[in-house]
Amino acid sequence: MPANHHIITTNTLSLETLASIAFHPTQLSLSSEVTTKIQTCRTYLDEKLKKSSAPIYGINTGFGSLYNKNISADQLEKLQENLVKSHACGTGTEVPAEIVRLMLFLKVQSLSYGNSGVQVSTVQRLVDFFNNDVFPVVYEMGSLGASGDLAPLAHLCLPLLNEGEVLVKGERKSAAAVNNQFNWQPLHLQSKEGLGLLNGTQFMLAYGLWSVLHAKRILTLANTIGALSLDAFDGRIEAFDSKIHAVRSHPGQVSVAAAIHELLKDSEIIRQPKKHVQDPYSFRCIPQVHGASADAIEYVTKVMLKEANSVTDNPNVFPEADEVLSGGNFHGQPLALALDFLAIATAELGNISERRTYQLISGSRELPNYLVANPGINSGMMIPQYTAASIVSQNKQLCSPASVDSIVSSNGQEDHVSMGANAATKMHRIVNNLYSILAIELLTAAQAIEFRRPLHTSKVLQEFTNTFRKQVSFMEEDRLLHTDIAKAEQFLKTVNLPS
Repeated sequence: MPANHHIITTNTLSLETLASIAFHPTQLSLSSEVTTKIQTCRTYLDEKLKKSSAPIYGINTGFGSLYNKNISADQLEKLQENLVKSHACGTGTEVPAEIVRLMLFLKVQSLSYGNSGVQVSTVQRLVDFFNNDVFPVVYEMGSLGASGDLAPLAHLCLPLLNEGEVLVKGERKSAAAVNNQFNWQPLHLQSKEGLGLLNGTQFMLAYGLWSVLHAKRILTLANTIGALSLDAFDGRIEAFDSKIHAVRSHPGQVSVAAAIHELLKDSEIIRQPKKHVQDPYSFRCIPQVHGASADAIEYVTKVMLKEANSVTDNPNVFPEADEVLSGGNFHGQPLALALDFLAIATAELGNISERRTYQLISGSRELPNYLVANPGINSGMMIPQYTAASIVSQNKQLCSPASVDSIVSSNGQEDHVSMGANAATKMHRIVNNLYSILAIELLTAAQAIEFRRPLHTSKVLQEFTNTFRKQVSFMEEDRLLHTDIAKAEQFLKTVNLPS
């Protein structure tokens, strides 16, 4: 697949642009506007340091609680180099390459506004990493989500100094070897550069954007699979009538009800006379539950977009105002709160999905127990529901908010932190769990719908099921279901979604 070409500018990034960069091969380049802004800021900072020896935090002083230690001019490069090396203290699981790739892009974007005091060559090297699929080895644990994502971003930037390790085409190599391979010389960081690289929210933001993009896909999948489950359960369509939702009118609720109604509009099953007057909540309240999650996802999307278009290091340099201002734009509280909200909202999509799975295997409404012939000798879809229940329970545990926690650091100077990085990595696990939960519901619903023949579901849902059946066949008798679940997960991550 040929790579897209994205030019880094200061124009507002859209979610569509971010999705394209996140999920498709892309080559980056710096616009002349951005190059000028970066260079103007760097030149201003150099001139300011020549004219004055007054302390400017992180530029000619120590960091954190060492802010009162002045650094001589001949030690400024060493100060920045030491900062990057000393802060590379990450531990735990390695961050997936797709997240590291987003981190690189988001760091480039944040530095492109010309308020960070870095060199053009530094930003260009990060672009070179991105364009050549050179992904620094970064670790999940180490960021408090305030003062920026210090440890993860230190690992991201170590290779600029010929330190650390990188992945190139999936192969782990030393940064020194890869820099030599591409004929890249180690960079000499100037004043402020290490701080500009390490301060920022690009670790939690990369996870957040990835999670939002997947959450939107998961919502569509949950609506589609929920509609199939409703039909397989011989459910009623009245609960999705637009008149019901017009008198409550939450946007997500209205949208989900309309989507389900559209998905089932030509189903033979939904139109047949019903013996029951209403359905369990997990079917009847899909608009209210999925809709509330949809509204939460939209809110979190706005937060992530705002952050992707922001400068989040410290101090901030304003050449036109002749000011270098120390503040707290690195603090991850906006992301931490949003990510905790997103965790709860998306986990609920899994929670209600598992309930639909449970209803479908219960032997209700003329469906066989566990959706298999000869139950007893065959366990059918019994244990996949156990698995879904286990994952749902773990998601509930992962929804415990990270943002309400704070631990004092840096000798009391950094006395409130967001823990947004922990919120971000928890969210990543929840997203992957949701694909498993929905895969199990799809296995169950696709199995159940066959027992409604000769009646058929709607054309769009039948096409969706037929496509799925190319990956996973109908279960006549017990077989190894782990393989089916894995195939269903992959199907959900790659299938073209019903429009």
